[in-house]
Amino acid sequence: MSKNQLLEPTPELSKALHANVVSDQSASSLVNRLRGKNKELQTKSVDTYQQFWKDSDNNNEKSRTNMYKTLTNTYYNLATDFYEYGWGESFHFARKSVGETLRESIRRHEHILFSSARIAPGMKVLDVGCGVGGPARECIRFTGAHVTGLNNNDYQIQRANIYAAKHKQENYSTFVKGDFMEMPFEDNSFDAVYAIEATCHAPVLKGVYSQMYRVLKPGGYFAIYEWCLTDKYDDNNELHRKLALDIEHGDGIAKLFSTHVALQAAKDAGFEIEIASDIAHETTVGNEIPWYSDLDVGMVNFSGLQGFARSQVGRVFTTNAVKLLEKVGIAPAGTYQVQEVLATAADSLVGGGKKEIFTPMYLIVGRKPLN
Repeated sequence: MSKNQLLEPTPELSKALHANVVSDQSASSLVNRLRGKNKELQTKSVDTYQQFWKDSDNNNEKSRTNMYKTLTNTYYNLATDFYEYGWGESFHFARKSVGETLRESIRRHEHILFSSARIAPGMKVLDVGCGVGGPARECIRFTGAHVTGLNNNDYQIQRANIYAAKHKQENYSTFVKGDFMEMPFEDNSFDAVYAIEATCHAPVLKGVYSQMYRVLKPGGYFAIYEWCLTDKYDDNNELHRKLALDIEHGDGIAKLFSTHVALQAAKDAGFEIEIASDIAHETTVGNEIPWYSDLDVGMVNFSGLQGFARSQVGRVFTTNAVKLLEKVGIAPAGTYQVQEVLATAADSLVGGGKKEIFTPMYLIVGRKPLN
């Protein structure tokens, strides 16, 4: 593949790239996932993603924004297996209480959003940017609603359907392929809509929020956790700019927007705003531990495989293991680059969190007017 030539992440590519992994539902370990990839397509996908950030005509904000679907889809084709290995089935953060596990905090964080959206038994609910369906499955358990997950990544939809069958939720969930800037649903289709750290991949926030408004029934609620730059972010500060760019690079984001832009976008979409709050930096009883703590766990962590993987020793172990797997031909060439991109993401997220210039949980709750 020549310089500046991009490999489009089509459904056909996804099927060829992940075919052996998806067909084997027992392929849960990272090694088995990497072994099952089409090595040529994986390597070309890594090259495509890095062209948006390295020495290439596409290494600029305009290209990343114009080609956001290629950028984000390619990123998740590469990163999803590492996410599940290191984090679990719900790809988002949460503040923690003392003694609370990461999984417990994630569930509680999701419950707050589901309650904010007034989700109740029997409702038809839309999860925008559903990942592999972790929050959707929790929404079903917690509320008794039927959840439709919208995702533009074929591999993640396949993973979500595998998990739905595993948890006996096929009758309570549907996973749909589609672009959240042009949702494939009729107007006024859902009783509630939510998004958890997903709409940050939109090139324009008003566009995705307007689509959420369109498909929501009058009187229904919209609730999101948005990734944003805070008021403490200074675009004239070189370190701030580097942290923001590293977050974008490490997480497949074309451009991060400010909390002010996000709130105004929700208002411009038509929502009557009831809550707008950066809960990432609100230290209260039950939320004493920062959201980035599980990325900043110290030298070593023995709380489990995922805890160890996130520790400094675990990261070194994973990096060296990936290098070895790549060298002996088990993992495709370029896999180590993916690991490095994710390490960049972790370091920049911790840095942005500690300086309070970035939030992954700007909570916006709004209602679609009855008239």
